[in-house]
Amino acid sequence: MKITAFRMIAAAATAMLLAGCVSTKETVFTEKADPEKALEYRVELARKYIGEGDWDNAKRNLRLASEIDPKNAEVHEAFALVYQSTGEFELAEDSYQTALRLDKNFSRARNNYAAYLYSQGRYKDAQRELEIVVQDTLYPGRPRAFVNLGLCRVQNFEPQGAEEAFRRALTMDRTNSIALLELAQLRYDAADFTTAGQYYDTYRTVTRQQSARGLWLGIRLARQQGDLNAEGSYALALENLYPTSAEYEAYKRTL
Repeated sequence: MKITAFRMIAAAATAMLLAGCVSTKETVFTEKADPEKALEYRVELARKYIGEGDWDNAKRNLRLASEIDPKNAEVHEAFALVYQSTGEFELAEDSYQTALRLDKNFSRARNNYAAYLYSQGRYKDAQRELEIVVQDTLYPGRPRAFVNLGLCRVQNFEPQGAEEAFRRALTMDRTNSIALLELAQLRYDAADFTTAGQYYDTYRTVTRQQSARGLWLGIRLARQQGDLNAEGSYALALENLYPTSAEYEAYKRTL
């Protein structure tokens, strides 16, 4: 499902945020001696705890970081990630907005905020934030942001804009399986089965295991092409891998 895809992207964004964090042992030191170093240490330690799902220790270190610099945007973004993970959504939104108010060019925080808004079903708000993020040509997560933008536009019934966003993502990352599958689906919906098949074939080569949505699209494309062998193969995979999925139920209704 599209929401699942976006959440996977959001999770990947958080994973990338935490990827540079090494296992850090808490030590006693005088934070007043070097507040900048102490702030960096506390935020790094908090991210480590976020990665472990240890919300209490993450909050404790973020509070200490906030005491050092209450106007640090990274601290507020990390608070937002904690609150979002613990279901404290009002606090999460306040923290995201504070981070962006303190640093309007903080693209990582804006992208994560958009993912939060999407998870709340606020697709137009998420799209507005992402349209700002993709303007940041130096943001390393820009290809993913274009994918997120495309997913928002799909939800907002803007297929042409969605295709544009997914194509932009592919110019930066030609193996992005989400963009490839979404483009295949959009072209299928537009009855452009040839182009849909081309995107789908590329999608199959870059993913280790197709999603239920991908297999269901493969079945319908195979039917359009009269390829009974491919249809049977995709249907068998859908039944074996995703027997309780909505896609498998949809397939059975067509039999």
